[in-house]
Amino acid sequence: MSLQEELTDLQNCLDRLDESVLRLTGHLGESHGLDVRRVRTDAAHLRESVAMLGALASAAGAAAQAPPRPELITIPDAPYDSALWTDSDDEGLGARDRHAP
Repeated sequence: MSLQEELTDLQNCLDRLDESVLRLTGHLGESHGLDVRRVRTDAAHLRESVAMLGALASAAGAAAQAPPRPELITIPDAPYDSALWTDSDDEGLGARDRHAP
């Protein structure tokens, strides 16, 4: 069985457990209210745990697939055109026509 089939089967079992707890509640009535509430709470915790397990399994499956490699951009070794930098300051050194204090 695949992982998804196992999780689906587990969900079906939890559905049957909820139905059984509901029938049991009808048979016992309010005389065992605390015990029935505890069983209902435990079943709800199981359902939450299985949901988290399913989310973890799907995240692991998505991580197992290799993400596409980003496109590489080549940067030429030739110097840049100095005309590109005529309106900017030398970073950290101030403007060309001014002196540091």
